[in-house]
Parts: sequence; structure tokens; C-alpha cells
Amino acid sequence: MDFNNLETPYYYYDLALLRRTLDEVKRCTKNNPEFHVHYAVKANFNPRILQTIAAAGLGADCVSGGEVSAAAAAGIPSEKIVFAGVGKSDSEIVTALRTGISCFNVESRPELENISELAAKEGVTARVAFRINPNIDAHTHAKITTGLSENKFGLAPEDLLPAIRRAQELPSIEYAGLHFHIGSQIQDLEVYVTLCHYINNLLNDLAAAGIATASVNVGGGLGIDYVHPKENPIPPFEKYFNIFRHELRLPAGCQLHFELGRSIVGQCGTLIARTLYVKEGRSRKFVIVDAGFTDLIRPAMYGSHHFTAPFHGKPHRRYAPRGCAPTLRRRGTYLREQRRV
Repeated sequence: MDFNNLETPYYYYDLALLRRTLDEVKRCTKNNPEFHVHYAVKANFNPRILQTIAAAGLGADCVSGGEVSAAAAAGIPSEKIVFAGVGKSDSEIVTALRTGISCFNVESRPELENISELAAKEGVTARVAFRINPNIDAHTHAKITTGLSENKFGLAPEDLLPAIRRAQELPSIEYAGLHFHIGSQIQDLEVYVTLCHYINNLLNDLAAAGIATASVNVGGGLGIDYVHPKENPIPPFEKYFNIFRHELRLPAGCQLHFELGRSIVGQCGTLIARTLYVKEGRSRKFVIVDAGFTDLIRPAMYGSHHFTAPFHGKPHRRYAPRGCAPTLRRRGTYLREQRRV
């Protein structure tokens, strides 16, 4: 098949690179059985990608009922699925409860009360971790930072202890631990050191209050190299995990959870678009392509970077999953996909 003649736009997914990336994640965590990596499904929920990630043994971080169902359908065990997000609807919560997920990352007291009521109706106990807003600047773009006090995510630190006490009172709730996520596309890894020190102090405060914490979820946010994707196809996982290995002081038996998305799949996805026209403007040239705002909204929204290059040759076809773009071995250069926070 001549792939130059395929109708555009479409995506290529390099599963060989995805598997190499997953192998690196597993290599960097194999000596720490308390480390649990969950793939952030919002990064890409293509069924074949989810199946590949499930086969590698990762869990799933979901932000919708649909993602919970997709993760389970791909073969990710329910005990490795966590459900986050500030806007969980009743039907989504019930879906997660019936799936038997391991934990809800709870963002507010009203959400806690609602999960408790729904769990009671289902006759089950819901494990919850409270997301804390630590007011830490991730040094990333203002539109994708999530850990500042001005952001909508998580509880304020002063509200944590009353929320835990309330969770301990509710018969259909089990307090599991803490959850953090401070932003996306983070490349200054020192902000994770700051997060670790914050968590250490918070755990000490909880221990002094007589509260045992069984798990800590540090979220994700590790960035990828959009400027030089071919030179740096795999993010610096070893440096990333070493920060938590060396800087966190977890209680004995406490489990540590990660929610990595973009850093796992961002480099393996490629958007192929066709140049329709070259338009001569007054001060610059415009390249008009057939991909639309749905694919390229980020530059207009917050000035994100797209690496672009001409596409030459015929990449070797590995397989074509039903209902999605062909998956090809990486050859030549492509328009690099960058479309999710």
C-alpha cells in the first residue's frame, strides 16, 4: 500500500517505541515493589494502545466513566484502576463501583458524601484518596498547571484533616491515602523535589494526628521533548523515579502510585496532514493543511509548540487496528502530534 496516497489527516502510532518506553518504565521501577505506575488514559485511549499498556502490567488513571470501562475492556485489572477528576457524575461513580476499582481520588467534601451514598446503595465500600492542592508552581504553562491555590483541583491543606475524619465516620468509605498532581509537561524536575518535601511534612502531621496513610499518589506530569523528538524519544524516567526514591519518606508499608500519560504515549503518536496551499501573506508565509482546529487547537489556545517536518517515503506497515489509523514503524519524519494536556 502506498501510504502517501492515504486520505489525510490521520494518526500513526509507533508501538515499537511505545513498548520501548514501557520497558524503560518497568526497568526503572522493578526494584521497588511499592511503586505502582498507572497510565493516564486521557492521554490516548486508542484500544490497541490500551491493550499494549495493559500487557505491560501498568494500571490506569481514569477521569471519566468511559475511561474506566475502556481500561477494563483493554484488560487492565480493576484493582489497578483509579478514578480521578473534579466532575464525577453519579452514573460514572456507579460504573466505577461496579467495576470494582481500587480507589477514587476525591477532590471535595460534597464528592465524598456523594460517593458514600452511592456506595451504600450498591452495597460496597469505596476506597478514597484525598487530592491535596499543595500550592506548588510546576514551572509549566499557566493553562496546564494544577497545583496552585488558584486552581480548581483538590482540597486546601487546612481542609484535609476534617475530610479524613469525615471519611472515617462514613460506613461505606475507606480512607486509603493522599493524591497530588501539580501540572503537565513538567521539565524542571526540581519541582518534584519540592513536592516530596511537602508530602513528607504532611505525612508527619497526619501521623501526629493519629492517622495512618496506606498510599500516596504523586500524579504524573512528566514532560516530553517536542523540540527534538527524534533525539529524545523516551523521557528521563530514571531521574524522575529517583527523585521520589530518594526524597520521599513514606511510612512502612505505604504504597506509592504514579499517573503518567503524555510521557508514555506522546512520542509514539504522529499526526499526518497534507499541505493544501502555501499562502503568501504580507509579512509571512502560511502553510494551509487539511488537519483542523480539533487536531491543532493548542497553538491557538496557549501557544504550544508543534514540531513539523515534511513526510517522505513509505513507512513499513506493522498492523492496522480496526477503526483506527495504521500503526507504522518510524521512518522518515512526520508532523508530530501534540494534542492533550
